[in-house]
Amino acid sequence: MDTTVSPQARWRDYLELCKPSVVALMMLTAVIGMFLATPGMVPWQVLVFGNLGIALCAASAAAVNHLVDRRIDAVMARTRARPMVRGAVDTRHAIAFAAVIGVAGMAILILLVNPLTAWLTLASLVGYAFIYTFWLKRATPQNIVIGGLAGAAPPLLGWTAVTNEVHGYALLLVLIIFAWTPPHFWALAIHRKEEYAKVEIPMLPVTHGEKHTALHVLLYTLILIAVTLLPFATGMSGPLYLLGAVVLGLGFLYWAVLLMIGKDPRVPMQTFWYSIIYLMALFVVMLLDHYIFPRPLALIVSP
Repeated sequence: MDTTVSPQARWRDYLELCKPSVVALMMLTAVIGMFLATPGMVPWQVLVFGNLGIALCAASAAAVNHLVDRRIDAVMARTRARPMVRGAVDTRHAIAFAAVIGVAGMAILILLVNPLTAWLTLASLVGYAFIYTFWLKRATPQNIVIGGLAGAAPPLLGWTAVTNEVHGYALLLVLIIFAWTPPHFWALAIHRKEEYAKVEIPMLPVTHGEKHTALHVLLYTLILIAVTLLPFATGMSGPLYLLGAVVLGLGFLYWAVLLMIGKDPRVPMQTFWYSIIYLMALFVVMLLDHYIFPRPLALIVSP
């Protein structure tokens, strides 16, 4: 196989190592976490350097994931065109790339934001790139539940970038993404069950079957709906958010029930795509509510 690539193709290959679509969703929640942390405008330095540092570290973790999973990626249909599988980026360059952008992200956060955000970001990077990718993913069908905490960190990182402290409201944002991750990913896992089985990754549909997984998607969706009511119940958010959380939650429940019925093979991927729209819309509605129905300043930590 010819692994020679043009400079433009190589640039695109390194960008693909960063999983830009995944990082973009993470950064949306981080940015909204920043704005929710203050009643006014986020300082431009925090907005620029905070997001740059968090994004670089997230991209570094994604590159490590490509590196570790390159052999199983070669077997799975949805990943067999990834840069390392095609030979466009070799192991040595992938390691160097992940290290450089990871160190750069940490340096930006330590020097230009605050050390708390930097160390929390590092913990998230280690949790996803090493604990989940190296161990949990191959060790237990509950991998995505346990490992989901690392991926739930971005809104907390955005919040601490502004306030330099861990606040209970920021932890609520983490809890929402933590509860969202299993039904989001298990819907995809049902669709890709045969591929995960082929590479011996113990995803829940492989070890316990599709019906069992669909039941867990439904149960976690109910947990998610309950969790998303907490920002309103605690006074963090107002009526617009409550309306949005209920409507979006009912939509998620609709797809979870269809998945449980299991008559249409298209439903798992439709549920997966709805879950992405759901999370984006939920956080956007939360941000709109934050400014349309501002909460008492005493409830929000000032930067």
